[in-house]
Amino acid sequence: MPEPQLERDNAALEVPLDQLGWVGTDPNDPEVVKLRDYLSEHNGIKGLEVVSPGEVERAARIFWRDGFVVVRDVLTPEQLAYIRRGCDRVIHEIMALDRNRQGNRGSHRYSFGSASKTGELLHHPEWAMLVDLPTVTPIVTEIFGAPTYMCRGGAGDFCLPGAVAYQRLHSDMGDRRTYGEKVAGSFYDHRGILTYRDLPVPSVVCNFLMVDFTAINGPTRQIPGTQHNHDPFPRLMDEPEWMKLSTVCPAPAGSVLIRDIRAWHGGTPNLSDEVRAIPNVEYWAPWYREPVRKCMTREIYDGLSDHGKMICDAIVVDSDVTLETGYCDNLGSTPRLMRPEHQEEQG
Repeated sequence: MPEPQLERDNAALEVPLDQLGWVGTDPNDPEVVKLRDYLSEHNGIKGLEVVSPGEVERAARIFWRDGFVVVRDVLTPEQLAYIRRGCDRVIHEIMALDRNRQGNRGSHRYSFGSASKTGELLHHPEWAMLVDLPTVTPIVTEIFGAPTYMCRGGAGDFCLPGAVAYQRLHSDMGDRRTYGEKVAGSFYDHRGILTYRDLPVPSVVCNFLMVDFTAINGPTRQIPGTQHNHDPFPRLMDEPEWMKLSTVCPAPAGSVLIRDIRAWHGGTPNLSDEVRAIPNVEYWAPWYREPVRKCMTREIYDGLSDHGKMICDAIVVDSDVTLETGYCDNLGSTPRLMRPEHQEEQG
């Protein structure tokens, strides 16, 4: 069944960012209050390790062990303010297309990339700023073992206050499958011996925290050590409670959550009064490639560092090409298994 067509909401352009949520849902509903109180008391990974930018080797060790690591203070106050302004602008533009906050990853929940016509947001200078940060690049280089990795894009996600449902666990990568002429996924071993989960890390995503991750504002949940797990993802109703509470909090704004895209993760309820946005940049390992879309203008590319230019060489358009930017019809729509009517299906 197709999703309902989104309704425009031009008035959203004038609404303060943190007042864009709670559409059609009462924050004082007894069930919402009950869940908020429960999460306030129980949510968060116990003993979560948060490292500093200078702890490069420690950050890499935690990443290899858990499939993710949190690094604090990677953005200066000026950089954080700059990317926050970019998120504010883009979120308002997206909200102007979705009066009922239907979302494209569930109600009140959005993928920046799926909404964008380029599939990415690196045509915005605020996102391009994140490509080669001196606080992050050494850690990504240590994780991959060489500086010759490739930037494949950058976008991220956000959830509004009023995102009361959990997003089911998933990963951002799969083995290659063919459906007629359509090819999905990435890795295929004709011998049937290896899957993408048996490989060294093929891709890293860096999600930057625009606000503190708290127990009630929709922090990302990560299941430690699942990057090599061959088990099927559990259905939401089958998950043990600890998985729902395995969230990356507390963690301060200006941090980065560096993820192996194979590790199990998912969204959690935002029952707060603030938007939780995590813009990102995505990288392929030096030895790994998938097809990429051109998503960066030549003007932005020319302003990058030498390292930034090297890793973005495959995604920049020629100087005589104009990128078609803007937003997709229905914001790209919601993947099947993230729609409420399909939550009982096995992933």
